Amino acid sequence: MPETDHERHSRTSLSSLRMTDDESQRVQKTPNRVSLDSILAKITDEEFWHPLIIPHMTVVAIKLENGYVIIGQSTPADPANFDEELGIKFAREDAVRQIWKLEAYLLREIMSK
Repeated sequence: MPETDHERHSRTSLSSLRMTDDESQRVQKTPNRVSLDSILAKITDEEFWHPLIIPHMTVVAIKLENGYVIIGQSTPADPANFDEELGIKFAREDAVRQIWKLEAYLLREIMSK
């Protein structure tokens, strides 16, 4: 049975990003802000895998609604510390942090016109 969106979110929670977003929202003074929810709304698909040559590495390809793809990854320094659920969480957070930078750049471009 395929995993539901809710199950995937529960398993790969973006807790550190959510905390950062919540703190940013508390000090927000203008409507000009990139939010975690706005980023997540632009994600249309994601695929996780572990390279055969580095099975303790987790890689994610996240496709955005405009077709652009971001690659995130996580790898513990010691392969014995690999945890699949945490690998997924950290790889996804890595990708979302990259998207955040791009969205901030786009917002700044829009604000400068």
